[in-house]
Amino acid sequence: MTYPPNVRTAPPPVAPSPLPPRPSVPPPGPAGAGGLRELGRDGADRLRRAARTEPGRLRLLGAALALLVIVFGAVTAWQSSDRYASADDVVSRGQTVKDTADLYGALADADTQAATGFLAGATEPADVQAAYRGDVSRAGTLLSGVAENTAPGSRSADLIASISRQLPVYTGLIERARAENRRGLPLGGAYLRYANDRMTRPGGILPAAEALYTEESSQLGAESGAARTWPYAALALGVIALYALARVQRRNYRHTNRVFNRGLLTATAACTAALLWLVAGQALGNIGLHNADRHGQRSLTALNAARINALKARADENLSLVSRGSVVAADGKTDKYEVDFGAKTKALSGDLGRAESLADDGPGRTPVAAAVDAVATWQTRHRLGSRAGADGRFQDARAALDGSGTTSEQAFNEVNKSIATAIQHEQDEFTTSAKHGRGALTLVWLGAAVLAVLGAVSAILGVGRRLSEYR
Repeated sequence: MTYPPNVRTAPPPVAPSPLPPRPSVPPPGPAGAGGLRELGRDGADRLRRAARTEPGRLRLLGAALALLVIVFGAVTAWQSSDRYASADDVVSRGQTVKDTADLYGALADADTQAATGFLAGATEPADVQAAYRGDVSRAGTLLSGVAENTAPGSRSADLIASISRQLPVYTGLIERARAENRRGLPLGGAYLRYANDRMTRPGGILPAAEALYTEESSQLGAESGAARTWPYAALALGVIALYALARVQRRNYRHTNRVFNRGLLTATAACTAALLWLVAGQALGNIGLHNADRHGQRSLTALNAARINALKARADENLSLVSRGSVVAADGKTDKYEVDFGAKTKALSGDLGRAESLADDGPGRTPVAAAVDAVATWQTRHRLGSRAGADGRFQDARAALDGSGTTSEQAFNEVNKSIATAIQHEQDEFTTSAKHGRGALTLVWLGAAVLAVLGAVSAILGVGRRLSEYR
């Protein structure tokens, strides 16, 4: 029996087993909220580790001191600069307030001169006509100047626009009244009264000018109050900075038995100088601005009110001659302009009494006292002319009220002149005091910034000197 040859046969190939899949790894991306928290924890850990060593603690103290001094300097510079800007606005707005008061005076005097010229008859005196035209021209110039210093869209800008719209209408009515008067027609008196009504009625030219003066005076008071406000944040930071510097120096002394550290001592001196400069500058600035308000602006407010009432009273006096009793008061019996004249002169006397009590020196009191005496003379002469008019003696009434000599017009001119002298004196006092107040605040912000930088650098150098001992 035969067998097949012994041939080895290869086993069938075995398929390789599949490899386990690799886990997918997300691509690296930006750190999210978790990453930020992790970074924050790492930073906090580093700070804690640094705080456990003396060099680390010194570095933290140096950085904190430098930051505190810089913040003190920045806040001081900001607040002192803000006070200086307000003080500068007080100086400039003081002139604007004066211009608005002069604007009212020019408008009221133009109305008075128009009535005076009308009473002269068909031939208006050349000096009266020149005075009227000069008042109207000056009012236009003042109106333009005030408008340049007024913010668009403000209430002052609206009042200026109202005056600008109404003034040409008023001057047109005055010219029409003159034309009718030259023709000898009584219609001229009606036009004059209508023009005066456009000037004095609520919402008219003079009320708008008075409201403009009041608005600018209110803004002046607000600016003065802002400039005189103490910078409490800067003062508090200055005290805190000095306290921190003192504590660090005391700590340095306890650790090294060294009394002085030049860097920290220089930083303390710089902060002390900045704080003292801030206190002294604000105190001197407040004194100047307070004097400007107490001895200048308050007196000017009373004097400007007196001038306004004097001009109104004079206009009422002339219109009483023009109307000849045709315009009656609310009671239906007495002349309206006579009633208004009495009310205005009473208010005028009160304003002058207040101005006299506010005057702080002889040059301020003397013209006010002269105005008080002139008002008494004015009232006496007015009563004489008023009685003549009531008796039907129109020419005698006109002779008593208008013209040179011992007339009511001459007494009014004395009142107006004395008030103008007092206003000029008080305006000079206001401007001088306000400039002194502004001057005291001029360089405080710059000094604070320079001293703060010096203090911060010195604090870092002082701590660095201490750190060098560990190397």
